[in-house]
Amino acid sequence: MSSPSPISISTLQRVLPRWWAHLLLVACCLLASATAAPRKNVLFLISDDLNTLLGCYGDPLAKTPNIDRLAARGVRFDRAYCSFPLCGPSRNSMLTGLYPNSTGIFSNSQIFRQSVPERISLPQAFRHEGYLATRIGKLYHYGVPNSIGTAGHDDPASWEIEINPAGVDRLEEQPKIQSIAPGGGFGATLSWYASPKGDDDHTDGKIASDAEWVLERCAKHRERPFFLAVGFFRPHTPYVAPKDPYYGYYPLKDMPVVQGVKEDQADIPPAALMSYKKDQDNMTDDQRRAALQAYHAAISFMDAQVGRVVAALDRLGLANDTIIVFTSDHGYHTGEHGLWQKQSLFENSARVPLLIVAPGVSKKGAVAQAPISHLDLYPTLTELSGVKAPAGLHGQSLVPMLRDPSIAGRGWALTQVMRGGGGTRGAGKRFFGYSLRTPRWRYTEWDEGKQGRELYDYEADPKEITNLASLPTHAATVADLSRQLRSAVKTTFPSTGAPPEVKPGLWMPILAAP
Repeated sequence: MSSPSPISISTLQRVLPRWWAHLLLVACCLLASATAAPRKNVLFLISDDLNTLLGCYGDPLAKTPNIDRLAARGVRFDRAYCSFPLCGPSRNSMLTGLYPNSTGIFSNSQIFRQSVPERISLPQAFRHEGYLATRIGKLYHYGVPNSIGTAGHDDPASWEIEINPAGVDRLEEQPKIQSIAPGGGFGATLSWYASPKGDDDHTDGKIASDAEWVLERCAKHRERPFFLAVGFFRPHTPYVAPKDPYYGYYPLKDMPVVQGVKEDQADIPPAALMSYKKDQDNMTDDQRRAALQAYHAAISFMDAQVGRVVAALDRLGLANDTIIVFTSDHGYHTGEHGLWQKQSLFENSARVPLLIVAPGVSKKGAVAQAPISHLDLYPTLTELSGVKAPAGLHGQSLVPMLRDPSIAGRGWALTQVMRGGGGTRGAGKRFFGYSLRTPRWRYTEWDEGKQGRELYDYEADPKEITNLASLPTHAATVADLSRQLRSAVKTTFPSTGAPPEVKPGLWMPILAAP
């Protein structure tokens, strides 16, 4: 049915009594409202400490059918990167749309309200426009496992509803967890446990159940759009998952142990290896295989919970009106370069999985190869949903890539990490490492190059084994990438040129946070 031609109020007043004119205008407004497309919902799924050991990213061992099916529904970003490979700084950066140099957050014991309290977070922007903003589990930083069941280092202004479940992995099984640390310890070192309890008994299983409950509510009240953020804890250490069936997917004999570590480390600057932990010195190959088995099992367990949430979205008829995002806060080492866990600037630590399903916009089963950043999620989701974004976001919208994955976009992604100064790793003077990822190269400078440089060519060396930075044949490439990197770094600071001051206050952590 075609829309009626516009009629001015003055014309109506001439040809109709005033009350008829008023009635007709009201009717036209109601008709326009009834025919307007509903605003898109957002289902934001995030895993914790997950790298790209997923079937859809080509891992031959992975048993991740649910995440793989999600990739087939939308666009998989092959070169997506976090801004800082540590939970707290990465999550604060992603959820504010600002680089860590503008949030002032470089460790897990901080929240952006201490440094940029006026900033509007991603879920808060949706909440301001009437969305039901709900958090289940970990979105901002939590100490794992001790903060599970609490609000962690959350931002209350971001949410209308906050749900903090805790399962047997936190409440009953911690004394049974195996740790490689001499004095125990779980969240900050390699540790694992094959649980006899089922999915529903574990925290991530309870998170999936709570997400199903929230989606059922949303399906009954479709007049109000939702932003539902679901933060799974796995595969973060301790790698706790039900033994049956997940450990059975990964026989110990099939777990690959990285070889040639000493030879690989010979051309790597010391600063690049400062995320190494002494707890790993005495690990045997059998322990490495056991840790890998447990990490893979935790991923498959988390994958099953993702499947439950997405199945509920489909079952309730919400999928066509809902944008789905799946990602992790940063990548993760499993022995590469002699490193485990995070806080390096190598590909394994900086790269994240990122899938976006945008009904009516994204291409099904497409792969985008251009380097992109977590910072790009904020402008992308607000554009897709018609939500007003605050000024000063550092990211680019990925909507053009969702429509045409061959688009190059910005062409690079920047990741940083802090060393020394009583910070996350190292001692003495505080300094930063910055790493620029382009389609072909990774170029890294430590302390502006004073403590080393790295250059890796992904066309010839996708595992970053050979550091080319000191070779004369690559001097021109180093010079060009150094200019690009320093230009990019300048854009990460606020107008003052220095990170904002972090002020103690209501958001200071209460619980220890490994």
